Amino acid sequence: MKFITDGMLGRLSRWLRIMGYDVEYMRDAADEELLRRAEEEGRTIITRDRDLYAMARKRGARAILLLEKDLFGQLARLVELGAINVDPSSESRCPICGSTLKEVDKGDVAGMVPEKSLALYDEFWKCENEACGKIYWMGSHWRRIEERLKALEDIKTPLAQRGRRDAE
Repeated sequence: MKFITDGMLGRLSRWLRIMGYDVEYMRDAADEELLRRAEEEGRTIITRDRDLYAMARKRGARAILLLEKDLFGQLARLVELGAINVDPSSESRCPICGSTLKEVDKGDVAGMVPEKSLALYDEFWKCENEACGKIYWMGSHWRRIEERLKALEDIKTPLAQRGRRDAE
């Protein structure tokens, strides 16, 4: 599933990318531009904007309205809707630009990451987008991410039991 998010969901966009989802984050785009891109690229719009959601539904575009303000609530809602699956072993994307990550040799990142990280970790990944080129490793920040994802795995409440009809 491919998504497109508006300016209110930057943090959610980064997390979805970490989870391996193809997310186009359009921070400053007008509603009409978001709708056009979603339709052209077959993306589901995720938004907190009720007007954008209503416009999308009227045009027959796939859209999800999130009423939750906090990140964990937003992720939990997407899990409840069946829009995303939680799989900590899935291939992550660059949280900054959304490009794929490629595993690189430890020696190739010497001088590009902190010395301590180079000494402590053996696996590194680099964003394949040359304009971005960020380097990642599974440090303490990754353990915190995995803890949050494990908490999401337990969410199994069917949408019908909650009585909400705000997604397609």
